[in-house]
Amino acid sequence: MEPNSLQWVGSPCGLHGPYIFYKAFQFHLEGKPRILSLGDFFFVRCTPKDPICIAELQLLWEERTSRQLLSSSKLYFLPEDTPQGRNSDHGEDEVIAVSEKVIVKLEDLVKWVHSDFSKWRCGLQAGSVKTEALGRNGQKEALLKYRQSTLNSGLNFKDVLKEKADLGEDEEETNVIVLSYPQYCRYRSMLKRIQDKPSSILTDQFALALGGIAVVSKNPQILYCRDTFDHPTLIENESICDEFGLGQLALYTDLAL
Repeated sequence: MEPNSLQWVGSPCGLHGPYIFYKAFQFHLEGKPRILSLGDFFFVRCTPKDPICIAELQLLWEERTSRQLLSSSKLYFLPEDTPQGRNSDHGEDEVIAVSEKVIVKLEDLVKWVHSDFSKWRCGLQAGSVKTEALGRNGQKEALLKYRQSTLNSGLNFKDVLKEKADLGEDEEETNVIVLSYPQYCRYRSMLKRIQDKPSSILTDQFALALGGIAVVSKNPQILYCRDTFDHPTLIENESICDEFGLGQLALYTDLAL
């Protein structure tokens, strides 16, 4: 793979007219190959002058006629980086979503990806589950099955995980996760209940069902979102592809295994 090239990872997951949908893609970040898949959260900067924000990758597809590789993401900003600013009603772990999803060519999205998040201090630091603890009693398989059925709309990500493993990436390499407010509350409640227990208990299906989140990456930041705002300048960004946004809701419903 050429350093500046893009390629799909895994098998297609759906068809709709001229569109082919995929679960992940590979690109290079600072000379190193990296894979982003549906549901991943990652840091981006939309323009050099914009603050760092969080993107959630929600859709990947290729327009077969033009061979255009496209993405749809949801963006989350800290309250102080919105027009209204931060006020006393905002929680310390809160972010606010842009009301409209952004459709961007993959070649432009990878330019947005920001690798230096050392100054990002917001969010609840989650304890990670040690990978060696997952090998007991089929916990690793149970965790992957749970995530596949609940977080990835039932899509089979085994081929994507294999590609990530071949690159030396963790199966769940992420530095940030954004939850809904109810999910965040359940997670905090679960942490309180198991505060004197080993972190591996979060892989228990009962704990997961009650709001636990088991992560194997190194101490990701947990945030929540309960509100949206209209971004005043995002529409002026030349990377945004409004022409591909028509009928996107219908596209979601046609995703298939």
